[in-house]
Amino acid sequence: MEEELLSNKELKRKKTIAILTSGGDAPGMNGAIRAVTRTAISAGYNVLGVRRGYHGLWRGDIIDLDSRSVSDILHRGGTFLMTARSDTFATEEGLDKAVGMTEIFNIDVLVAIGGDGTARGAKSLADKGVPVIVIPATIDNDIGATEYSLGFDTALNTAIQAIDKLRDTASSHERCSVVEVMGRKSGYIALGVGVASGAEVLLVPEEDFDFDDDIMLTLITDRNAGKRHYIVVMAEGVGNASDMAKLIEERTGIETRSTQLGYLQRGGAPSFRDRWISSLMGVRAVQAIIDGRLNRMIIHKNGDCNDMDLAEALATGKRSLEDSLEMADTITI
Repeated sequence: MEEELLSNKELKRKKTIAILTSGGDAPGMNGAIRAVTRTAISAGYNVLGVRRGYHGLWRGDIIDLDSRSVSDILHRGGTFLMTARSDTFATEEGLDKAVGMTEIFNIDVLVAIGGDGTARGAKSLADKGVPVIVIPATIDNDIGATEYSLGFDTALNTAIQAIDKLRDTASSHERCSVVEVMGRKSGYIALGVGVASGAEVLLVPEEDFDFDDDIMLTLITDRNAGKRHYIVVMAEGVGNASDMAKLIEERTGIETRSTQLGYLQRGGAPSFRDRWISSLMGVRAVQAIIDGRLNRMIIHKNGDCNDMDLAEALATGKRSLEDSLEMADTITI
């Protein structure tokens, strides 16, 4: 009789979806939170928000979410659930604590929004029996399984706007401006920004360069051809913009200044694309849960959102920049 009562109680309990954002913040995270929350509520789920990522999960920093609590966040950058690094979660003890919290709060599925580290954290939970869905969100856009991750477009637009303004000053003073953008291991931001801003030199971690042939010769040739300003875009993984600027000025005689855009690229109101795709990905995440497709990553390919096995997604190598770099070499002269 007692077992029957427990079984009936379980049947009556509404399923619960929890949402967290982890790793570096990215414009579009709020849009994904909003879409997951409202779609899940419409489908009859309870929704919880985990504050401060995996750090908040193992500590039980968890709040209720409803349609009103996710109002007025779509247009805001960052993540209103906040994010934090967690050394504790990376340990077996911390992981077990996180699993315990999912049981205490009756969490049936965890939706994790973030980059590669976030996805791997979710996989660790899945291996412990916690069903997960991952929504890719990182301005680096370096998750191989998806053609697009949230935040990339906004970060590009932010950097391009900054470079357009720097170009005005560079032209007025006949200077070279070295601009360092984010990307320790990935050149996607530098590539996109360099091409879209018409940079004379583009440097990414994926491609070796020769200073004399690829930088000095290019700038001197451009100067002799009558150019009055020069833009060098480099990913942070290539080196330091200040050091590069000093070397360029010493070797070419061209007055050179450096600018590190840094965390400026992560902030700001999401672009249309990040608002739109975050909404599509959030809806798709809940659809996967409803259909019983768990431990999946939401991906964007060929203009549409789909989902794939999380382990398979993590095993997918980074997309090659080779073709795009060849194109860039042709037009960044």
